[in-house]
Order: sequence, then structure tokens, then C-alpha cells
Amino acid sequence: MNTILNPLYNLVSGVIIIFHKLLTPVFGKDSGVTWALSIMGLVVLIRIILIPLFVKQIKSQRALTALQPQMKAIQAKYKDDRQKQSEEMMKLYKEHKTNPLASCFPIIAQAPIFFSLFTVLNGIAKNVPHGYLKGEYLASAAQAKFFGASISQSFLGSSDTTVKIVTVILIFIMSATTFTTQRQLMVKGMPKMDSSNNMMLQQQKIMLYLFPLIFAISGVNFPVGVLIYWSTTNFWTWGQQFYVIKRNPTPGSPAYEELQRKRARKAKLDNRDQSGTVIDPTNPELGQNGQEGDVKGQRKQPKKKKKR
Repeated sequence: MNTILNPLYNLVSGVIIIFHKLLTPVFGKDSGVTWALSIMGLVVLIRIILIPLFVKQIKSQRALTALQPQMKAIQAKYKDDRQKQSEEMMKLYKEHKTNPLASCFPIIAQAPIFFSLFTVLNGIAKNVPHGYLKGEYLASAAQAKFFGASISQSFLGSSDTTVKIVTVILIFIMSATTFTTQRQLMVKGMPKMDSSNNMMLQQQKIMLYLFPLIFAISGVNFPVGVLIYWSTTNFWTWGQQFYVIKRNPTPGSPAYEELQRKRARKAKLDNRDQSGTVIDPTNPELGQNGQEGDVKGQRKQPKKKKKR
């Protein structure tokens, strides 16, 4: 098994060591900051590589949204035949080259890296080298602390109170960012859909609660370094998704409707500016060209009475 995974151990440990060498002149060779930032650097590099996969995920989700009417028609037509319904659904996905599990692709793609990092960091605690993390690097990593907790220790694998506190905080951050990222997608990034018998919406709801729960339960076994990795990648996912939802939202979603309203208001203001409209933000009922009668509430100058 190790022979098969050795290339991944080499990749993960090699990237961490490259970042470690770059950061050593700034923070020091044995500093926990150096090692923590090296793990974060691994995250950034991996997520940049995975951007094409993220784009594919977005396209697949939008294709599924467009297929909702056809999917509901199939569900209604074969409501009494689950097998035929599944066959027709798979046929529909194949015809339109989409996949209902596309939202899981980034997590699945990171799984081998995640497992390799887990093994490498566990090796530090047991003084077992993996990949390029050996010799002086292994000894340095074993001394590295993150807020007083060794990056190779886990909640269940240590009796140190500091390790337990740091891991609990990181597990909470990891689970909370997973939840908020998924909720952001459901609340702002997805079109409003009928929740009855809607497979895509049901899948998203399951992910909303299942993934944070899995991370919270399994997190007690993760070394501090792995928790740093996963919390960082969650923040990246949240920010990346926030940018897409804000700048290029899915048609029909609340974010898309909000963007359309903003564009409409901007276009209206631009048209008024070009036509010579006087815009007074304190008086929204101001008419065009400042004409009297178009402006409500404008004070008129009193006229002098003529002497007799």
C-alpha cells in the first residue's frame, strides 16, 4: 500500500518543504508559523490547480437547474416505477453531459491529498518519515507548535490540554465553514425550487447537515496540521463561491435577481445623467431638467406686492 501512495507522500511533503524553505528566513526553521503557513501554501496550490474542476462543478450545477422541469416530468411519469425513473434520469444526465454528484468533485479530488497529509503528519508524531519529510525536517516539524499545540498531535492522541483546546476550536471552525459555505449556495446561489420530490434540493440539504457532522465526529482523530489544512481549504471554498455568486450568479437565483436589480438601477441612473437630469439624493421625487412642477416640496421665492 505504501508503495502505491509513495508518489503522493512525496508530492505532499515536497510542496510543504518548498514553502518551508521560502518561509524559514522570515519566521525561522522550527517555528510553528513557518510550518502552519507551509501547510496553508499547500492548500492554495492545490486549490489553484482545482479551479478547472470548480468551473466544471458550477456548469454541472447550472445544467441540473435547467433540467429541473424535465426531471419533474420524469418523476411524475414514472412515480410508481423507481427503477424506470432512475434509468430515465441517468439517460437525461448522459444526454446533457451533467452529473448530480458534481458538487462533490472538489472534495473527492482532494481526498488522496488529505489522506497523504494525514499520514505524513501522523508520521511526525511517531518519528516515522514519509516522502521528503525526514531527517532534520522531521525533527523540526516535531517541535513546531500552533498556538502551543504540536501540529502532529490530535485530540484523541494527546493528553495535553492545550492540544485539546486548539483541536476543538479548529474542529468547530472546520465544521462551521463547511455549513456556511453550503448554506450560502442554497440561500443565494440556487434558484427557488419546489421542495417536494426534488432530488437536487434534497441532495443539497443532506450535504448541508451531513458534511459538518462528519467533520465534527472524525475531526477528533485529525492532527492539528490536517485541521489547519481543511479549515484553510474551507475558507478558500467560501471565498471562491462568494465571488462566483456575486459576479456570475445562477439565472433564477436570489443573487441573480439582486444583480439584475442593481444593473437596472445603474442603467436608470446612467440614462438620467446622459439626458441632463438633475439628481438630488435628498429629494427622490425630483423631475427632469429641474423644471418647476416636477420638483415636489421645492421652496418658491415670495413675490413682492405692487405699490398702489
